[in-house]
Amino acid sequence: MAKVSVEQALAKAKSHIKKGELAEAQTLYATILQAFPNNKKAQQALATLGGGQQSAAEQGPPQAVIDQLISLYNQGKLAVVVEQAKELTEQYPTSCVLWNILGVANKGLNKIDEATNAFRKVTQLNPNYADGYSNLGVALGDQDQLDEAIRAYEKAINLQPNFHEAHNNMGTVLRRKGQLEQAINSYKKAISIKPNYIEAHNNLGVALAKKNNLREAIASYQQALSLKPDYAEVYSNMGIAFKDQGKLEEAIEAYNKALTIKPDYAEVYSNMGIALKDQGKLEEAIEAHNKALAIKPDSAEAYSNMGNALQEQGQLEGAIEAYNKALTIKPDYANAYSNMGNALKDQGKLEEAIEAYNKALAIKPDYVEAHHNMSFACLSVKNFEQGFEKHEWRWKTKQFKTQYLKTKKPTWSGETRQRVLVWAEQGIGDEIMFSSIIPEIYATSSKVLVKCDKRLIPLFERSFSDDITYYSRDANVSEDEYDFHIPMGSLPLTFRKSLDSFKNSASGFLKCDMARAERIKGQLSHEPGKKLVGISWKTKSLLRNSSTRNINLADLARALDNSKTQLVCLQYGDVSDEISAVKRDFGIDVIQFDKVDNKYDIDGLASLILACDQIVSTTNVTVHLAGALGVKVTALLPFAPRWIWGDGSESFLYESVIPIKQKYHHNWNNVLASLRSNSYNLF
Repeated sequence: MAKVSVEQALAKAKSHIKKGELAEAQTLYATILQAFPNNKKAQQALATLGGGQQSAAEQGPPQAVIDQLISLYNQGKLAVVVEQAKELTEQYPTSCVLWNILGVANKGLNKIDEATNAFRKVTQLNPNYADGYSNLGVALGDQDQLDEAIRAYEKAINLQPNFHEAHNNMGTVLRRKGQLEQAINSYKKAISIKPNYIEAHNNLGVALAKKNNLREAIASYQQALSLKPDYAEVYSNMGIAFKDQGKLEEAIEAYNKALTIKPDYAEVYSNMGIALKDQGKLEEAIEAHNKALAIKPDSAEAYSNMGNALQEQGQLEGAIEAYNKALTIKPDYANAYSNMGNALKDQGKLEEAIEAYNKALAIKPDYVEAHHNMSFACLSVKNFEQGFEKHEWRWKTKQFKTQYLKTKKPTWSGETRQRVLVWAEQGIGDEIMFSSIIPEIYATSSKVLVKCDKRLIPLFERSFSDDITYYSRDANVSEDEYDFHIPMGSLPLTFRKSLDSFKNSASGFLKCDMARAERIKGQLSHEPGKKLVGISWKTKSLLRNSSTRNINLADLARALDNSKTQLVCLQYGDVSDEISAVKRDFGIDVIQFDKVDNKYDIDGLASLILACDQIVSTTNVTVHLAGALGVKVTALLPFAPRWIWGDGSESFLYESVIPIKQKYHHNWNNVLASLRSNSYNLF
């Protein structure tokens, strides 16, 4: 045997070892030693493998038998492979290659327990076989034995540090455990070893997206697509990332590319339905979910997403039916229980909603959205203590964009005679609502500092104790100035534990510039004898179902127009086109008082409200401001109002608010009829 042939034989034997083909390696080393008895490499390797004379059972099956099993596997005849491999392991019980084939075939048949046992046998027979540990890690991951899977991958990587597949697979297990930073590092290691590793680029994108690093995630997906342009799964993942960025058109474009490559991709149709729902294209969304279900009738996710689209349409019974179908398919589907809770809450079935949320949380105790949504149901049934406790989950929801204050000072939880920084973190309407508690925390503290929307500072300075210090929301407040801090929306945890706790502020707690209000009243041009009715008709809030609070200006103006009234615009933003259209189409004048900017001059808006005789508004800043001023205001409520209106028949936050609620979802007819008939003695 020539020297080069010896080296080739040694290399081939080493390859057999790597594949777990120990018998083949032993045979080859023995052959080398027959020709070259003093070859140290062959002597050492054979000794390591327990060489010497072997029986046929110890040598393993002939290569032709192995080749036949592999051929059957490649033909998809997995059950035949399992049957034959089982028989052969009885004849050749120490053949790693046989046990490995048996494990791979069982995994292909989704017989994960059998696959795991086979891969364990491989690692017992050859503790130095990296591929065996990697395969074992995959099987353990399928069994949700994530910690043990990680240990298997670590052994594989210790044996073979540049094992790119093991790094990638370990990243996936780490990602499933929520250890995103470690997962990202594993994927990056796999890519550093094999830069064109398409799956690792895709998986890195998924982990980055879960960490909300959406731009980096999209870059990873684009890298994967540069290597494999027809990778439907990557387009699907990219669509999800674009959707989470709020780029709905780009998301739908990515989904369409995925479907061009893979027309029967049910998950993509369902995800496209989500994006279409977010665009307000509800019929198209439902059609997309139906396509998903036509391809995959047992998709619990598609039914749940369909339920969300139906719920958005106000078809609550249909939505609940869809959620029930999802739960029939997947009884432990926490998301479907949570979504059902939302639908039941929107139906006004609050106790049933709470029960649904509890079922979601029994399955997934750390389910952020279920905790957060349940908070509103609890508050609506006046379980304020639990409701405000669960409201703290807002910080973990994707929808809540405010960053928690970065400070070394502790959060205030009732300590007395301390310097406390109260900082706003929600919309201006909620700032007004929660500011009712400022006098109460002031009474328990040695000093109070308030960070709030700068538009509210003039009102707050006039309304509360004059030794409170105010800052705009974006101001930096030195930590030397305070001992404790608390988000404004967390004040109710201490001060609003019962219905009675709202009474002190319910009659009004803000004071406007009365002199300015008198001047405005004199400047409002209207016919003598007519009552000035201030109106506001929409919100731009990003809270769930906020659009259901909006009413068409033309409908509202026509319902209020009579010989006794003059309408005054209290709506913020540029609404000139809407007001001009009402004048053009119906001959109704709505005064726009241009000396007050209703959006940026909130103190001026307060005076404008006081200048009016009556206020009629949907539930936006205007209602909060009027109620906080103690001004009589008729609040137009959607069918499923926010918790602050209870069941829609009361106003425990503001005594001066008269609520009128829709009788049916997305239908203002009964509310408008009440306004036209003046059944609430508005004028």
